[in-house]
Amino acid sequence: MKKKIIILVFLILIICGVLLFLYIKNHKTNNELTLYGNIEIRQVDLSFQVAGKIEKMLKEEGDTVKPGELLAIMDSRDYVSNLEKAEADVEKTFALKSDAESKFNRQAPLVNDDTISKQDYDTLLHTKNKSKADYDAAVAQKNFAKNQLYYTKIYAPEEGIIMIRVQEPGANVAKGQPVYTMAKTKPVWVRAYVNETDLGNIKYGQEVKVYTDTTDPKTGHKREYKGQVGYISPVAEFTPKTVQSTDIRTNLVYRIRVYIYDIDEYLRQGMPVTIKVDLGVKV
Repeated sequence: MKKKIIILVFLILIICGVLLFLYIKNHKTNNELTLYGNIEIRQVDLSFQVAGKIEKMLKEEGDTVKPGELLAIMDSRDYVSNLEKAEADVEKTFALKSDAESKFNRQAPLVNDDTISKQDYDTLLHTKNKSKADYDAAVAQKNFAKNQLYYTKIYAPEEGIIMIRVQEPGANVAKGQPVYTMAKTKPVWVRAYVNETDLGNIKYGQEVKVYTDTTDPKTGHKREYKGQVGYISPVAEFTPKTVQSTDIRTNLVYRIRVYIYDIDEYLRQGMPVTIKVDLGVKV
């Protein structure tokens, strides 16, 4: 009899525990939204704006570059010669323009007393105008040649890291052919997707925490970064197959972008991350 009572009490405790668990589960409001995404870093292909032979490559893969830093140099001898010729043409056409203007200014008033004919006047005027147009064209050609010479060097457009060194010195490259691939240091963002049912809990400027799968040896915890929701797509789409989600059913989702500001060298292109959004709602 005593044994039956103990078993009965044990069963009652189990039932109470299950009921308590179900009650907490049904009455607890989740105050944290978990999303999954991948790091995206803007990459840019750097190239010469003119064709020629590469003379120097100043950076290796993994090097950090600053805005305006020189990265590569092309053999510029032909472009230097073009600029010198253009400068000489400017001087020549300037002399012709000055001579034509001087003749026109001296002889044009003589048409009033018929010392020169109207035809001679028109000839002087046309010569003056043509010489000025030739001079303007020479100046434009000089500026073009100067730009072409400038384009024989590649400068870093922004702060970043050299990801791929595509070419080597001595290679002949065409205009626009990639020489380096650079990843911009800023901005770094996470591309993630939020379910339609959770969309109402996301807003612009909302602060979030971003975690990578890598454990920081100093803290023993996952590497943590601070982020902010910077973009929410206005258009719904079906869940991409590459998206990691706690709900694997095909569902309508909205793409969001979370910007990370306390970035470091441990964030990599395509790295999977976990996003924690504090909804500010307590139990």
